[in-house]
Amino acid sequence: MNAAFEAFLARIYTDARARSRFLEDPRGEAARAGLGPREQDALAAVDRVGLELATRSFAAKRAAAAPPRRAWWPR
Repeated sequence: MNAAFEAFLARIYTDARARSRFLEDPRGEAARAGLGPREQDALAAVDRVGLELATRSFAAKRAAAAPPRRAWWPR
C-alpha cells in the first residue's frame, strides 16, 4: 500500500465531507486524489457498512484518547 492510498483512507475515515464525496463517486474521488487504477478498483469495492463502522470506531478511540476539556473560565 502506498503513502497516497493510506492518506486517502485516513482522510475518508476522519473527514465526513471527504467520506460523503467518496461514497457518491468512489472512483472519481480516488482519481482526483491521484490514485491509480488498482487503487480506484479497490476503493470502488469497499464495504460501505464496514467503512461506517470503522469510522465510528476510530472517532470513539480519538475521543477517548483526547485530554479532558477544561472550562474556559477560571475557578
